Formats: sequence, structure tokens, C-alpha cells
Amino acid sequence: MIIKTFEINKKKFDNQNFFLIYGDNEGLKNEIINNLKQNFNGTVENLDETEIIKNLELFYEKLFNQSLFDKEKIIIINRCSEKIYETIDNIVEKSVSNIKIILNANILDKKSKLRSLFEKDKKLVIIPTYKDTSLTLVEIAKKFFYNYKISISQETINLLVNRCNGDRGYLNMELDKIFVYVKDKKNINLEEIYKLTNLAENFSINELVDTSLSKNSQKTSEIINESNYKSEDGILILRTLLQKAKRLLNLYEVQDGNVSFDSLINDYKPQIFWKDKPIVRKQLENWSKSKIKDLIVNINKTEIFLKKNSSIGLMLVFNFIYETSNNN
Repeated sequence: MIIKTFEINKKKFDNQNFFLIYGDNEGLKNEIINNLKQNFNGTVENLDETEIIKNLELFYEKLFNQSLFDKEKIIIINRCSEKIYETIDNIVEKSVSNIKIILNANILDKKSKLRSLFEKDKKLVIIPTYKDTSLTLVEIAKKFFYNYKISISQETINLLVNRCNGDRGYLNMELDKIFVYVKDKKNINLEEIYKLTNLAENFSINELVDTSLSKNSQKTSEIINESNYKSEDGILILRTLLQKAKRLLNLYEVQDGNVSFDSLINDYKPQIFWKDKPIVRKQLENWSKSKIKDLIVNINKTEIFLKKNSSIGLMLVFNFIYETSNNN
């Protein structure tokens, strides 16, 4: 059963136990998962697809060997792919009445067996997510400021959205900071936004990633050495790199025949800011479609490794960014 994102709050899922949320909008997927968790009672357990596949017996034991006195449980399975299809297909018809299973997957194409399973069965819920446009994120920010009766200029909202790199999750984090800061204030200005959020630091992250993708290794090294990054910036640097790499891949995928890079960039949606157009053109000249695909795979692998080895996180990211700038 396909549910659109705007329908979630209007639906009750008392009789559904399996949910598949897929797409590359991580911020929106996290919002949906959090909303589902709030609507269900029970303890939450996060698992990874690889953990389940490696030890299926333990997973089945969690599902089926429960007493009548066990509390309800919510199991979230992250980084799902086609590899988990058979496991899910085997358990959907079995009794797991006191367990809600939420699958968090990336993009699933139309041929996906996992996607097809959830779309065809009314007892299963599938929620696709799609990329946010700049307009979508602007509306999220405007609604936030309107709801809390905070006066803010359109210019400041545009800047806030622009610096969040199309990442809804990052925008929400910045809005949460603003909410704590504002309290009873009726307005907030550009200078306060700069001080309160990570906009200044985020600009240097943008510059670092753009320079790396432009394969300017010397300048990449200079930015790394001169900027005062914090350990928690590692994930943000990788996410920014991933977002910009995916944009390059999207540009290649919509390219039709001998259309020039300039025309491709001018027609791209969401619109690329005029000052970024020459940078994106340079990046397209330096990266083939196949190389970009390889880069995206390696970014995801690096983030997984980073989360398991946080003590060397920032140095790991710096090495990866520098190697990217040297990629031939």
C-alpha cells in the first residue's frame, strides 16, 4: 500500500506492522520514522541490514520467541536493499502483532522486488520520499517562522536554506537552534542568524567540497590547513560532498545528446545559483559519469567507516577529501 508523505498524519496504522520508507531524502525519512515512533508504543531497536543477514537466527528469535508479557517493540532496519527481500517476504505473513518493523532504504527502482512486495500488499505500507527543492525548504522555514510568530526577512530565509545544501535534516537542526534562542523575541536578523547557526563554518565546508570536486588539490590542502573544523563537522563534510556529487550525477543523467554543459546547468532544477554555475561546470569537466558513481559509493562507505571509528573521524575525512581532489 503506497502512502504519500502528506498523508501520513491523516492515517492510522493500527493494523499494519511493516513499513518501507525509501528514497534519498534522509532528512524527510528521519522525520517520517520519528513520527511513526511517536505513534507507536514500545521500545525502539535499531539494526543494520548486514547484521540481520549475518545472523538470521538471532533476528527470527527477536521476532517470534516472545512471551505474552513482552512489551511492544519497534525494530528499525537501516540501509536496506534487495538483499533483505527474502527475509522480509518470509515473515510478512507470520504473526508479529506486537512488533512494528520499519525498513529504511535508499533509492529502489521499479524492478525492485522489495518495493513491489510492499506496493502490492495492502497490509504493508510503503512511503516513497523524493529530493527537496529549494522552494520546499524555503516553505518549511517560512512555516516555522510563521508558526512561532518570528519576523524575518525573505533574504535571510533564502540564505539559511542555501547554506543547508538541500539537506532538510540540517535545516531542521538549525531551526531548532533558532527556536531555543528566540524564546519571546519577535524578530531575528541576519547577524543573529550568522552567530547562532553554523552558516559561516558551513560556507567554508561548501568551499572545501567545491574545491575538491574541481580537483584543485593545492587549494583543497590550504582550506584544510587554514580552517578551524570541529570533529562533528566530519559527517557534514561528507554529506555536503555526497549532495554535490549526486547533483553532478543527476546532471549527467538528464543530459540529452550533445547538449552543452552550460545549457544543462541553466535548465537544471532546482535552480543552480548563478555564482555556483562556473564551479559546477568545472566539476562536470573533471568528472565522468562512471567516476561520479564510484565516488558516491566511496562516500557512503567512508561515512559508515567514520561512524565506527569516530576517534580518527576528521583526519579520515580530510584524507578522503584530499584524495578526491587528486582523483584522475
